[in-house]
Amino acid sequence: MANNGTFMWNELNTHNPEAAKKCYAAALGWSYDEMPMPDGTYWVIKKGEDTVGGIFTMKGPHFDGAPEQWLAYIQVDDVDERVKKLTAAGGKALREPFDIKGVGRIAIVQDNAGACFGLMKPAPQQ
Repeated sequence: MANNGTFMWNELNTHNPEAAKKCYAAALGWSYDEMPMPDGTYWVIKKGEDTVGGIFTMKGPHFDGAPEQWLAYIQVDDVDERVKKLTAAGGKALREPFDIKGVGRIAIVQDNAGACFGLMKPAPQQ
């Protein structure tokens, strides 16, 4: 995989997506496409016709006290295998690998120093 190990996606994790959308639209000219998910709405960030990132709503008790933050995703060839290697190197999985139909396989992880990021193998394009 030519893009293995490269940054591929950025996502704002926020408790208040409406306020964030308003702020970034005013500051950067972004617009948003709604993407319904089983646990709420994911917002795809657009700059003109280009997709430039996403907005994830942090809701539920497991996000209490979690700071708002940007999360970068790194493309990998095998999410499960990379999580195993990361944990063997002292990192940890914060959210074990999972699939999003039409998007790909994802895990949210933390390196051995505490920095969080996502690992992602994109779904094959149809």
